[in-house]
Amino acid sequence: MLYNLHAFMAFWLLADLLILLASAAESISGRPAAGCQTRCGDVSIPYPFGIGPNCSHGKGFEIACDTRTRNGSGELVPTLAAANGTIHVQSLFVAPIPEVKVMLPVAYQCYNSSDSVTESFFGAVDLNNNGVYRISDKRNMFVVLGCNTMAYTNNGDSHGKGPYAGLYYTGCVSYCNDSSSAQDGMCAGIGCCHVDISPGLSDNVVTFGEWSRYFQVDFNPCNYAFLVAKDEYNFQRSDLQKDLNRTKPVWLDWAIRDGGNSSASSSCPAPEVREKMPPEYACVSDNSECVNSTNGPGYYCKCSKGYEGNPYLVGGCNDIDECARSDEYPCHGDCRNTVGDYHCKCRTGYQPRGGGPKIDECSQKFPLPAQIALGISLGFSFLIVAALFTLMMLQKRKINEYFKKNGGSILQKVDNIMIFSKDDLKKITKNNSHVIGQGGFGKVFKGTLEDNTMVAVKTSIEVNEARKEDFTNEVIIQSRMMHNNIIKLLGCCLEVDVPMLVYEFAANGSLQDILHGDANRSLLLTLDIRLDIAIESAEGLKYMHSSTNCTIRHGDVKPANILLTDKFVPKISDFGTSKLLTVDKDFTMFVVGSMGYIDPIFHKTGRLTQKSDVYSFGVVLLELISRKPTIYGENFSLIIEFQKAYDEVHSGRAMFDKEIAVEEDIFILEEIGKLAMECLKEKVEERPDMKEVAERLVMLRRARKHGQGSYNLSPRHHEEISIETTPTSFGADFSTNSSVSLSATCTPERKELYKL
Repeated sequence: MLYNLHAFMAFWLLADLLILLASAAESISGRPAAGCQTRCGDVSIPYPFGIGPNCSHGKGFEIACDTRTRNGSGELVPTLAAANGTIHVQSLFVAPIPEVKVMLPVAYQCYNSSDSVTESFFGAVDLNNNGVYRISDKRNMFVVLGCNTMAYTNNGDSHGKGPYAGLYYTGCVSYCNDSSSAQDGMCAGIGCCHVDISPGLSDNVVTFGEWSRYFQVDFNPCNYAFLVAKDEYNFQRSDLQKDLNRTKPVWLDWAIRDGGNSSASSSCPAPEVREKMPPEYACVSDNSECVNSTNGPGYYCKCSKGYEGNPYLVGGCNDIDECARSDEYPCHGDCRNTVGDYHCKCRTGYQPRGGGPKIDECSQKFPLPAQIALGISLGFSFLIVAALFTLMMLQKRKINEYFKKNGGSILQKVDNIMIFSKDDLKKITKNNSHVIGQGGFGKVFKGTLEDNTMVAVKTSIEVNEARKEDFTNEVIIQSRMMHNNIIKLLGCCLEVDVPMLVYEFAANGSLQDILHGDANRSLLLTLDIRLDIAIESAEGLKYMHSSTNCTIRHGDVKPANILLTDKFVPKISDFGTSKLLTVDKDFTMFVVGSMGYIDPIFHKTGRLTQKSDVYSFGVVLLELISRKPTIYGENFSLIIEFQKAYDEVHSGRAMFDKEIAVEEDIFILEEIGKLAMECLKEKVEERPDMKEVAERLVMLRRARKHGQGSYNLSPRHHEEISIETTPTSFGADFSTNSSVSLSATCTPERKELYKL
């Protein structure tokens, strides 16, 4: 009886052992034991992970699903069974990349006002006891929170090679000046800092630096450091407050590693070994592949192209029906699924083109559809032509509107004005390729007419309905000014928004450039040349004042507006201020002109007269005989210095340009200087007119040619030159609503209030 009992017990023990061996064998060979739980709460548990004995690939892949571990909604939460602490698992992925998302605790170190550590936790959770996991360097970052806080994490054992115990260290420093320093959403070193991590990190352990913290405990009692998914953390200033029970989402890379199974290889076995399917090889499914891990040793499995599923299970990789998933696997024709791929061919009557029907639409073969396609193409071509024609008509209408707005209907009837089209102007200026200067309203371009005449093309004022009549009158007046010393207006282009004016070209630029330009300092200007420039410029202004059908006042006489031909013939240009006045009025609401040249009476009253031009011309004469700008040296005023010279020594000799101040010409220079000072008198009625100025300059030239002894001075030349009423300073900045003021310390820059 006792023998039978022993035999019976031995039988059952043997049966249990066989069942256990069979279950273990199934688990190792890619078949988890029957009845293994595949979900815990709302998290799927795919093999090689498993819940319970013989349900996973090994200890590192075991998942615990304890009824005591629930989330706020009361649902079960899976945890890593092999970890020392409770590490919640949020998701497990086998494909396309082996990943696990877990919640890891935040490390902290708290202080009191005595700078003593009161509480600390360094984040050690031992999540990797079996070597399965590595913290993902691609999807996570290391974050440090606090004020005067330094923290780092390290990994690996250097085994005494080098000065450090670990293989690498990574961390950062955050700083706060006070409770308001840190800003929500900012993690760049103030209250919060972050760094990327290197591959191979296998734990959550943190080391904090030893820094004084006693003065910050009120608003930041603790230092914090943690790993967190890059796209799942946004710093908030409230994070600096005391909260010791925080966890953060972290991505883990997993692989089949030595630590997961003592007999497993640390990388993919050779192809000949794989074909024999060794018991420890994890990629057991047909149509699966082995891939070496990029984060630590080991490998992982994936289904071959054209298959999907779980490569860790026998028969786990199944064929994809590509034809049923056209959004992922396009086919512009008839689709037929094949094992591991799919076949796509064009439908009857169509032929492949480009990259084939898997990439590009098929084209029809037959002539009729081709003719239809041609008809459609021709239709589109017609639409394009019609659209272009419409655009051309709209452009032409716009050009006609500009032409009408700019007074074209009036100006095209004027005989001596050439009207250029927009295309003409492009051809003349070669698409505005040669800029020669800057006018008050835009750039000045050099151009060439069909007869090879050189011209200058510049932008005029913008014309509206209120100013159209004034503009047309000004153009007509300018075109009728036929004088050798006035720049000739040849024509205009009215087919643009702002009219363009075409003038004769002056090859030597402006008198301003010749007198004061750095490039022309070496150019010798004899007294004869300067006297000729002065006489002919005066003749041009005299013509404007008295020899035309209407009185024209220039309003902005200065060297920059006296252009010179290649033979130094002066040409008065840029009728700036005159454009703001009607021809029969003296007053303007706009006081415009250039610093150093504007008539003080004009500036104070707005009354622009011929004597205003005389005043400005007087300044030009001073520049001609001194070759000094209106403001020179250390803020010296040319007008004031000449006045001082005549007041103190009754001679301007000290101011004359040394190039022309030879003894035999001093008399002529003195007379020019005295004439200039008469032009600068403040009382308008005491200034000579331009006719007298021109005549006296001509007499001086004649006297110089025949000897000064034959020059009979007029009575006014014997008068004491006095400009006591001339302003005591000139050249300082002024605006349109202030009177002219003089200062010996005015700015050295020549400033302009207005320039065309």
